Amino acid sequence: MADECAVGMFEDGASVLEAWSRQWGPDGPPVELPPHSAGCLGCGPENPHGHQLRARREGDTVVCQHVFDSRHVGAPGIAHGGAVAAVVDDLYGMLLFVVGSLAVTRRLEVEYLRPVLLGREYALTAWMERREGRKLHFAARVDDTQGQLVATSRALFLAVDPAHFTSSVTSPGHSDTAPVPPAVPEAT
Repeated sequence: MADECAVGMFEDGASVLEAWSRQWGPDGPPVELPPHSAGCLGCGPENPHGHQLRARREGDTVVCQHVFDSRHVGAPGIAHGGAVAAVVDDLYGMLLFVVGSLAVTRRLEVEYLRPVLLGREYALTAWMERREGRKLHFAARVDDTQGQLVATSRALFLAVDPAHFTSSVTSPGHSDTAPVPPAVPEAT
């Protein structure tokens, strides 16, 4: 699966954006989107501490189902707000495949309307509201299985050149192949 991660495509920025437009743009049937990297906190399939999101493009939106578990606890029985924000931020990162742009989070706001409970499935949907030059304005919603709106979000992402990612990956002391720490065994 790591071979299919988006990070592996950064060698040639132009070809990345062209490939994204062809493969994951808003035209065509729904399609599952690849993880950002194998160790990504949000969607990395090899990160035992992460959320391991599996998102798909549906038209010009990105959607996923997610269950927060005991690793994400804030108050008893409730997901930590930071865990919810991390999932929403990663979903926005998946939206970049659809809009065909490399970008980074500048601002992320989450409004919690109801508690996000552990062990329950939630539907998350993200979309782009508008683009102003380098500024990408995103929005998202989190709904429970009864269709109740639980949280909303807005974010500002800034489009960046591919060198933004490759220069940090090749800087001294940084490696994108660093091993993912092993999972902590659950207490029995």
